[in-house]
Formats: sequence, C-alpha cells, structure tokens
Amino acid sequence: MSDESNELTGEKAASQLISLAEAAKISGLSQGHLRLLANQDKIWATKIGRNWVTTEETIHAYLATNPRPGPKPRE
Repeated sequence: MSDESNELTGEKAASQLISLAEAAKISGLSQGHLRLLANQDKIWATKIGRNWVTTEETIHAYLATNPRPGPKPRE
C-alpha cells in the first residue's frame, strides 16, 4: 500500500496526519502492530522525528480489507 499516490506533500497533507496513538484508538489495533504493518508496507506511515504518523484514510482502507488474525484457512 505504499505507492506514490499516497505520498503526502504540502500544508493540506500535514493537517491530515495523525499519530499512531490516534490511529490505534480509531482502529482498535496497538501502536506496535500498526508500526509492524507500516514496516511490512501493509499501511502507509512515516516517521517524523521520533514519532510515527499516518492518515485516518489509510487506517480505514486497511480495516476495509477485513484483516483476520491467525493462520490461513485450509483449502
């Protein structure tokens, strides 16, 4: 999910950024898990200083994919 269309630039983009702490509250996932998803390029996030940030749109898009924990079902 980290293609160039998701690159954020400009003043408007900065107002759309939320911390991973806020994203965790929205999604019900932990900050650590969101960082893991970012490192695996499953969600867009970037580090500004020592803080990770993403967008609410990114979180909602990930949740819309209906991620399921656990092993994949057998066929």
